[in-house]
Amino acid sequence: MNTFEKVKDIIVDSLSCDENDVTLEASLTDDLEADSLDAVELIMAVEDAFDIEISDEKASAMKTVKDIVDYVEANA
Repeated sequence: MNTFEKVKDIIVDSLSCDENDVTLEASLTDDLEADSLDAVELIMAVEDAFDIEISDEKASAMKTVKDIVDYVEANA
């Protein structure tokens, strides 16, 4: 399973959204309707799944699915 597919599964589980809505270009807030609590839970799930730490500063800069995938690929 590639990084995007794994991140996509985490997003679908965390946000209870349709997997067809989860694309690299999808905005976490606009397209996937994540609020600030959802975003925190999502980042924690990504950290657990990939055994990495994401600083609050980096997490708040993540606006799209691609931002998360790029960070994981660069740091996992």
